[in-house]
Amino acid sequence: MKIRLRILHLICLFCLFGTVAQAQQGYTIRGKILTKDGKPADNVSLTLVGKGHGTQTDNEGEYTITNVKPGDYTLRVTAVGLIPLEKKISLTKKETILPDFILSENLAQLQEVTISVGRTNKFAAKKSKSVAKLPLKNLENPQVYTTITKDLIVEQITTSVGDVLKNTPGLTKILSTSGRSGDGGAYYTMRGFPTQITMIDGIAGRTNADFDPANIEAIEVIKGPSGTLYGGALTSFGGLINLVTKKPVDTLGGEIAYTTGSFGLNRISTDLYGPVNKNKNLLFRLNAAYQNQNSFQDAGFRKSTFIAPVVEYRVNERLKVNIGAEFYNYEGTSPTVIFLNRTRQFTAHNPNELNYDWNRSYTSNDLSIKAPSTNIHAEVNYKISDQWTSKTNYSQNNRKTDGFYQYEFIRNLPGDGYVQRSVQLQNANATSINLQQNFTGDFKIGKLRNRMVIGLDYLNQTALTNNSPIVVMDTVSGLKDVFSPGYGSLSRTSAEKKIGASTAARIRTYNASNVYSAYVSDVLNVTDNLLAMMSLRVDRFETKGTINQVTNMQVANTKNSQTALSPKFGLVYNVIQDQVSIFGNYMNSFANVAPVGVQQGDIPGTFKPMQANQFEGGVKLDVFQHKLSFTASYYNIKVKNMLRDGTVTINNKAYDVQLQDGTQLSKGVEFELIANPVAGLNIIAGYSHNDSKWTKSAPEVEGRRPASAGPAELANAWISYTLQQGDLKGLGLGFGGNYAGKQMTSNSQVTGVFTLPSYTVLNATAFYNTKWYRVGLKFDNLTDQLYFAGQGVITAQMPRNFAANLTLRF
Repeated sequence: MKIRLRILHLICLFCLFGTVAQAQQGYTIRGKILTKDGKPADNVSLTLVGKGHGTQTDNEGEYTITNVKPGDYTLRVTAVGLIPLEKKISLTKKETILPDFILSENLAQLQEVTISVGRTNKFAAKKSKSVAKLPLKNLENPQVYTTITKDLIVEQITTSVGDVLKNTPGLTKILSTSGRSGDGGAYYTMRGFPTQITMIDGIAGRTNADFDPANIEAIEVIKGPSGTLYGGALTSFGGLINLVTKKPVDTLGGEIAYTTGSFGLNRISTDLYGPVNKNKNLLFRLNAAYQNQNSFQDAGFRKSTFIAPVVEYRVNERLKVNIGAEFYNYEGTSPTVIFLNRTRQFTAHNPNELNYDWNRSYTSNDLSIKAPSTNIHAEVNYKISDQWTSKTNYSQNNRKTDGFYQYEFIRNLPGDGYVQRSVQLQNANATSINLQQNFTGDFKIGKLRNRMVIGLDYLNQTALTNNSPIVVMDTVSGLKDVFSPGYGSLSRTSAEKKIGASTAARIRTYNASNVYSAYVSDVLNVTDNLLAMMSLRVDRFETKGTINQVTNMQVANTKNSQTALSPKFGLVYNVIQDQVSIFGNYMNSFANVAPVGVQQGDIPGTFKPMQANQFEGGVKLDVFQHKLSFTASYYNIKVKNMLRDGTVTINNKAYDVQLQDGTQLSKGVEFELIANPVAGLNIIAGYSHNDSKWTKSAPEVEGRRPASAGPAELANAWISYTLQQGDLKGLGLGFGGNYAGKQMTSNSQVTGVFTLPSYTVLNATAFYNTKWYRVGLKFDNLTDQLYFAGQGVITAQMPRNFAANLTLRF
């Protein structure tokens, strides 16, 4: 481990000093290039004619040319297939900011001519308006984040968001989509903490099932505690995942795609966009998809339909309104998730010792669960002045669960070779309403530039549950060489009969909560090279408690209200302007803790919010004309105010209580590389090491790594090459994969340790991409690796499989 870290440190230093060696004293030229319809034009080349100096625009259309001697020059602007522009400039000041270039093409036309040849470092899209709720470049932001672009989604022929996220350093999936009420979406682990996808375009957007990739422009994985800007109700101490959706454009076009593959995979999707009227101020976009696939095991399936219409009305140059919705219908069987025993010592300590037949699903195709979700969203942008803008966001989310959810338990039977099958009939509905108002400014106080956001946030969440009790169906063998005669007897009819005969009470509850928040964040240019971020949030959480729908009475000790303050600070120093920066941050997040009522002695039954505080430092590079992007960081996260089991003694009698003095420490390193060394060659790579443990907790887990922390070591890589010229221009190959170290999916004195082994999964693709069509073939898990994921459970993952895709553009 130490050797690997030293190698990575050397790589970081090599990149840093190699870049510093390039730097020379000189003047700087800055500017921006826009398309005819006012959109930023990225990956446009700029050169000083006859001088050899040049660069390319970033994702916001901005460019910087450094180390230029004073004098008169001709600046040439070029892009593939477009007529070059030239402008005479005179460089007399240390920094010259040029007026905007306006191309004769609009955004859709510019994208059309670059789609078949590939653009420089197409996987690097680091400038974001969401991460800091301000339009900051990556090198200006003291926080670490990963952006996965739609280009990578297309290249890897990805049909699930979970597979897209495998390209994120330091993140891995630990629980698959289940469809069950409350928390049916997939779980991931990041920086030692579990997290789910909870946001779409920076505001609330949830599901009990999955998200379809058809409408995704990019995925932003924001690292570390992020409660200051995003609150505590929808974020994890490890970070958050934000889906950025596709937006309308003013040129008519679209595509339709079909994908087929292993285990009966069939997927068809479409993307249509264009103007509605002649003035091109009313625009639309429609993304839709249908997908169906069987399990790789002896039973199981999942199918879904998705449709996402969106309309944009450009009222005038100052006012723009965007209204859209996402309708997702899902039906599938419960994933095979085997729950480990939690009350006795394991007799088997890894999947190999269990000797299970991992092709068994333990389920039936007629025991399915439906989990539809709807996300409706609206955004109003208004330019108040040259310095201030207003952005109003509204989202309404509804998610349901209806059907059978199945559990597989290893109970207190002789050995661990038997699986108890249990079923619950679930009927639940949950909603969230999020209203957010942001005022964003870019202004100067004296000579100091300030970029500020002032925001108000309201979040309402409700949950209505009407579930049956969990009933035991039977117990069957999981062993390879033992087959239970009743294994195939599980069915909808038998489950309905068992549930109907149960005398246990149904779970019928309703609860609602409200969160009222205000926040402010300011990025101050102390100097041209030194930036300071200062942020603060005040958050008020209120719930009137859980209502028992059977008795229409409030469940005891569920009414709660808490107030939290969440600060955030960051420093960025640009060692080389727009190329190399070093950064440090202090970030905070919080989670509201439910009361437990009156406890013995003087132990309180109401609690403070849990608090996570992170210190992080590192370096960011964007060098060689945006061809190399690199981030390296070290973080240290301490969590306090955690609940833990304890005892108090009163009159020589011991009482069980909940104490709020638990703590957790999670620290580690992360590296991310995105490179485009030569035209057509694109590389992404990441590595992370995490050390997480309970530092003060119940005796049976104190000092141990939490099961939810996932593997300590993770690595990801992807390299692809596309021919840039000749008769086979657009032909390409891609290869990469993921490595995960061993994981303690259960880690307690009570049970011992159950370890999921380390694994390396390799994938490859071949494709041919043109202006009018694209064909591709993808193989995942080339070596047919048997590997597992889980948190207190065991879930076998997909074996070797393939997908073939055809996309037609028009």
